[in-house]
Amino acid sequence: MINNNFKEELMMREFIEGSHKHTNSLIHEKSPYLLQHAHNPVNWMAWGAEAFTKAKREGKPVFLSVGYS
Repeated sequence: MINNNFKEELMMREFIEGSHKHTNSLIHEKSPYLLQHAHNPVNWMAWGAEAFTKAKREGKPVFLSVGYS
């Protein structure tokens, strides 16, 4: 029987390293929540100065996602 943590790690690794049409900067994050959105066709960025600097430079609004349950 496979340990559940090991199984989850294998699934996450396949998700991250597999072939995907879209990959955004969340691929470099450690949070499982952020990683599950690393292949969305949206240019998601983690909360931080870089995201706000880019939005200001490009004159774009910031869309904040605080998760869901």
